[in-house]
Amino acid sequence: MNTPIKTQLIDGKAFAEKMTKDVASKVAELQKATGITPGLAVILVGNDPASEVYVRNKTKQTHKVGMRSFMHLLPETTTQQELLNLIHRLNNDPDIHGILVQLPLPKHLNPDPIIQAILPQKDVDGLTVYNAGKVSLGHMDGFIPCTPLGCLLLLQQELPNLRGLNALVIGASNLMGKPMAQLLLNQGCTVTIAHIDTRNTAELAQQADILIVATGCKELVKGSWIKKGAVVIDVGINRIITESGKLKLVGDVNFQEALGIASKITPVPGGVGPVTISCLLHNTLSATEKHIKCIS
Repeated sequence: MNTPIKTQLIDGKAFAEKMTKDVASKVAELQKATGITPGLAVILVGNDPASEVYVRNKTKQTHKVGMRSFMHLLPETTTQQELLNLIHRLNNDPDIHGILVQLPLPKHLNPDPIIQAILPQKDVDGLTVYNAGKVSLGHMDGFIPCTPLGCLLLLQQELPNLRGLNALVIGASNLMGKPMAQLLLNQGCTVTIAHIDTRNTAELAQQADILIVATGCKELVKGSWIKKGAVVIDVGINRIITESGKLKLVGDVNFQEALGIASKITPVPGGVGPVTISCLLHNTLSATEKHIKCIS
């Protein structure tokens, strides 16, 4: 008989609060020593509801740790050149230490040249070729994308030694899947990436000690996919309407089915999301510290 095990919830909210307090303390020390306050510029184009929520949360947390927040809310009709012009201005603004362009952008905008226009030293989302290259070579002195970094930190809290573990990352985006796989490889995991063309994703998942899911497909991963005792990191945030007509957030993993099979799992909400924002603040602080070293 396959006896269920007790599944432990990974409290991302508590982890993020601890991390945020540490950042706030360091920001205060930096201000006292140098008179410089870290500045984060966030660009939102259009009125995507999910993006608006993310940006509000980022702004709130930026102020909470004592940083300056520079919001740029642009209309849906913003052109590619107008957005590039704004990034160039922010690149040259000494009060701005980090720049983040909220994705996804409206369909008429090409995101890659926009992201690559950000100075690598202000690329706190870690998406420029320079910072992505740092991660791919195992150099940890660049900026690591915030969500993969948050996932890694949670894993390191739950599994102090990752070496030799089998890890499956479902989702191969530049923002999440690819850097996540590289970070795990750097930690000594044996890593597989599954994507939309993978034919045997469920079979691969059943072999994984660590399962990280970032697809944007609600409850894609079933309980039968999960290896007993695996640690599951669910990056997905999907909005559904319940039978009673209420809005509910669910992940890319069927949470109820995972209970009793996974040894540990991140809930949705309250898992990866809060840690992602804390990592953004951490990266902005690091960008400011590097800037001070350059001018001193």
